[in-house]
Amino acid sequence: MQEKTDSLNVLGQPLVPCGQDPVTGFYRDGCCRVGPKDLGVHAVCAEMTAEFLAFTQREGNDLSTPRPEFGFPGLKPGDRWCLCAGRWQEAFAAGQAPRVVLEGTDQAALEHCRLEDLKRCAIDLN
Repeated sequence: MQEKTDSLNVLGQPLVPCGQDPVTGFYRDGCCRVGPKDLGVHAVCAEMTAEFLAFTQREGNDLSTPRPEFGFPGLKPGDRWCLCAGRWQEAFAAGQAPRVVLEGTDQAALEHCRLEDLKRCAIDLN
């Protein structure tokens, strides 16, 4: 496992990295830590599914198509990615939310997401 950051996750513990292949996070450091420049609150560490990728594309944020000019490889099911907390909650309400890694989800997600909803979709509980 990689080194932890100083940020806390939604469980009140040190935030652990979310994904390195592809490298995720607003700061492209593999962690879903949120700072003052991250206006989208890319706080939810989620494992992509075909259903969620189709949902977010329909909602105007295509995460599947590679964008080499931005160094973005495009996501596929199974990839872990730091999602905007508001978009994750929208997907949850629509029954399209991907699974979540609580240990890698920044506590800032709780400004937009209900902890009980995140826990219902958690990969790392139990």
